[in-house]
Amino acid sequence: MGKSQDGQQRSNGLILLTGATGYVGGRLLRALEQEGRKVRCLARHPEALLRRVALTTTVVTGDVLDPGSLSAAVKGVHTAFYLVHSMSAEEGFEEEDRRAATAFGAAAHRAGVKKIVYLGGLGQGDALSAHLQSRQEVGRVLRESGTPTIEFRASIILGSGSFSFELIRALVERLPMMITPRWVKTPTQPISIEDVIAYLLQAINLEISESRIFEIGGADRVSYQDLMREYAHQRGLKRLMIPVPVLSPRLSSLWLGLVTPVFAHIGRELVEGLRNETVVRDDSALKAFSVHPRGFRESLKRALANEDREFAETRWSDAFSSTGPERKWGGAQFGRRFVDSRTMRVPYPPGTAFRPVQRVGGATGWYYADWIWSFRGLIDLVVGGVGMRRGRRDPEHALPGDTIDCWRVEAVEPGRLLRLVAEMRLPGRAWLQFELQPDGSGTLLRQTAIFDPLGLLGRLYWYLSYPLHQLIFEGMLRGIATAAGEAR
Repeated sequence: MGKSQDGQQRSNGLILLTGATGYVGGRLLRALEQEGRKVRCLARHPEALLRRVALTTTVVTGDVLDPGSLSAAVKGVHTAFYLVHSMSAEEGFEEEDRRAATAFGAAAHRAGVKKIVYLGGLGQGDALSAHLQSRQEVGRVLRESGTPTIEFRASIILGSGSFSFELIRALVERLPMMITPRWVKTPTQPISIEDVIAYLLQAINLEISESRIFEIGGADRVSYQDLMREYAHQRGLKRLMIPVPVLSPRLSSLWLGLVTPVFAHIGRELVEGLRNETVVRDDSALKAFSVHPRGFRESLKRALANEDREFAETRWSDAFSSTGPERKWGGAQFGRRFVDSRTMRVPYPPGTAFRPVQRVGGATGWYYADWIWSFRGLIDLVVGGVGMRRGRRDPEHALPGDTIDCWRVEAVEPGRLLRLVAEMRLPGRAWLQFELQPDGSGTLLRQTAIFDPLGLLGRLYWYLSYPLHQLIFEGMLRGIATAAGEAR
């Protein structure tokens, strides 16, 4: 078996990717495309993928539970990534996963696929949860298919959007005091999503003559409690954790559903897996691959930074439908952030509509209820903030880094976008963004208020100020539309 190295000859064969709409699969797809790989994606609903893939990537219709749909998908494939897992089947997810892996392995073997790469779960012993047992059984079925299989077994995956990261964030952000079950002290070896993707990519070029299992993990052995404490530290939050010995996996799943509604749908089997020790006992992956896994502190830091970057790059004109999201009290929520967005069409081209947008603040004012803005600025001064007294450098044009009253310009694209970040004292971070999009002979103007709350106090602040925000921002948008007509 040869070691996977950056300098070795790269396989240029066709890659088949299953699970491309999932968390790991979606990120692997981007990495494969960036490397210039020839990729074919298998999807039950191709329309969900077609808008996301590069022009060089093909999407075929198929289902791992439908053997007849797999023949065309695996034809001519060099390496097949198997990244699917079921948790909601009427007959039991274990049986469904068993049938799916059997069908996929058989199809790959018939087609002469050179290698299958599978991502499973770490864990040892006879007391594994049904969830982890099933993950490892899928690996066994694939290895027995006759096609050489690389099975990676990973612990907690840390990255913006991963289940483990979202669970940690939801608990820490919402609960100043936590009643913690025994599983929060279970040893685990979390690994960053970037390192997982690095392993998966290098597996394409790893020469194997027989199936292999590789245990992969980060540089540190920690517990969920350690992860929660570190997350709180990096977010500047203080949290009290009170351990109790009575929360069974079922009670834990009900408890998580109560305090973090986003996890109300998770099953008992998934939560039960949190009690299993998931640490690396075989370090052969470190010898076979040129991956140097990060520690958990850096992994959490990168997850938070990547989330900020991805959120900043979001085009809200694309994220929302033309009529906006279903309205509910407090606006929409993306990850940990609250978003309140509204649109208005103005009968002027983007260049004209952008003029009053970039003149906001200073002597021009905020187009509606300036006295409320002034009062808010006075409160900010009293608590040691910058207030509204700074004005602006240029009354007509805004540049990145400029101060505008209690805001700072974070991004400007003339005729298209202006994003301001708040510098007032807040229990969190806030942005105000304006987007302009051509709409026939006019322009669709979108105004979006974004708030990243800091703990429970931040969430309370958002909900209490939401009615006032509705009043001010609605009035501001109308004022900008009126000013655009007067500036023609």
